[in-house]
Amino acid sequence: MSRATNNVASRARRKKILTRAKGFYGKRKNSIRAGTEAVHRAGVYAYRDRRTRKRDFRRLWIIRINAAAHQHGLTYSRLINGLKQLDVQIDRKQLAEMAVNDPAAFGRLTDMVQAELAKAS
Repeated sequence: MSRATNNVASRARRKKILTRAKGFYGKRKNSIRAGTEAVHRAGVYAYRDRRTRKRDFRRLWIIRINAAAHQHGLTYSRLINGLKQLDVQIDRKQLAEMAVNDPAAFGRLTDMVQAELAKAS
């Protein structure tokens, strides 16, 4: 009996790798061996960086909030502490958005926090 190579499945497997390697440089885009390694490594980076992106954005929001808080005579930690004392349920993403796009509302928020901190101390 002749040997069956199952060409259809093999070709589909290789084509899937090379399709995902589209846009890579050099041999990585058209060689199965190099492409397989490159696609696997790209998947590892993608998995890792989906988590890293969350950290990076939180850091960016904190930096923006801190800069805006300093313009109103507060620090980031005092602002967040005051918001917790006031029981304001607003996350850092929305605070940063407010600080950049609606400085007047952010200013009113900092005024409320400063009043609360003055009352507490």
